[in-house]
Amino acid sequence: MWNIPNTLTTFRLCLIPIFLVIFYLPYQWAFFAAAFVFWLASITDILDGYLARRLNQSTPFGAFLDPVADKVMVSVALVALVSHYQSVWMTVPAIIIVSREIVISALREWMAEQGKRGQVAVSQLGKIKTAAQMLAIIGLIWQFQPWMVSLSYVLLYIATLLTFGSMVQYLMAARHSLLANNG
Repeated sequence: MWNIPNTLTTFRLCLIPIFLVIFYLPYQWAFFAAAFVFWLASITDILDGYLARRLNQSTPFGAFLDPVADKVMVSVALVALVSHYQSVWMTVPAIIIVSREIVISALREWMAEQGKRGQVAVSQLGKIKTAAQMLAIIGLIWQFQPWMVSLSYVLLYIATLLTFGSMVQYLMAARHSLLANNG
């Protein structure tokens, strides 16, 4: 169970409270440090999946924990950003992104119960969405320059559109199972 990919995933979970504490510190350097912690968590997300495949170290524990760590880290960061920016322009994308994660998690769980988990596997669109989302969140946390915040908002809205699109894609893939009349 304790291989390199699972250790990286667990490390990512441990970064969440560290990220939150740093994000709310009243120091000038806090936003950069919080962005760095979020970036580090994002890198471990990429690395743990790559290593699990490359080293043939995929485990049921890792398959469960990796998406949990991803969703919790992103959700925590978005909630922190909503509280910081206090703007509808931040709140609406955050609600859409978090809601999509809940819907797709429930869909995957239900499809797994139906023995059809493969129909809602991670898609290329989902990977692009994740990259845009991570870059947007890092820029919105860091706030280094006004142009960075503006670019990050653009990326956030691109990620939000991709989020909605990938949700529709997953729901369409599962539509026959969802609409089946089993009674």
